[in-house]
Amino acid sequence: MRQVRTYILRLLALLCAWGLVHLLVLCVDGCTDEGRPADVAVVLGNHVSPAGEPARRLRLRLDRAAALYAAGLVPRLIVSGGQDPGSPYEADVMRDYLVARGVPAERIAVDRGGVNTHATARFVAADLRARGERSAIAVSQYYHLTRTKLALRRFGVDATGAHADLELELREPWSLLREVVGFYAYLFKDYRLD
Repeated sequence: MRQVRTYILRLLALLCAWGLVHLLVLCVDGCTDEGRPADVAVVLGNHVSPAGEPARRLRLRLDRAAALYAAGLVPRLIVSGGQDPGSPYEADVMRDYLVARGVPAERIAVDRGGVNTHATARFVAADLRARGERSAIAVSQYYHLTRTKLALRRFGVDATGAHADLELELREPWSLLREVVGFYAYLFKDYRLD
């Protein structure tokens, strides 16, 4: 019985150590912007109020995408986000926010089917393929970028990331834990475009 307990404790310690290493990699990878040009920047959706106001973290993502466009790093943007009951489509609100900040509407593609990161990556890959393009800059919070780049790359996109301005929230530990688990779940998803 004692050997079983020792084995379980060692296994738990190993899993905790692995989790901490993964958290470190996730943070370093997410906070490292490559700053190279791409065919498009894709902004992943987040909560929108019933009145059509983007949540703070979504505004930070959109501001970063607008800055990438203004700096000439991307010629166009894709905004991707679904719809919560009683709220407008995230992607529509995102487009309107960017247009109000000087991004021409014709430079913004709208993906209303982006209900999760996988669906967004599928849309981006199909959009790029239809245009004969390959590269995208994913724009989100730092903790979300590793999984987002994984999904985009699995669909054949040459993906880099650009994190939104850092702003710590109470939900940050939960978001980090969710991304560690989500990364491994995304390793086994279906990445066929057809």
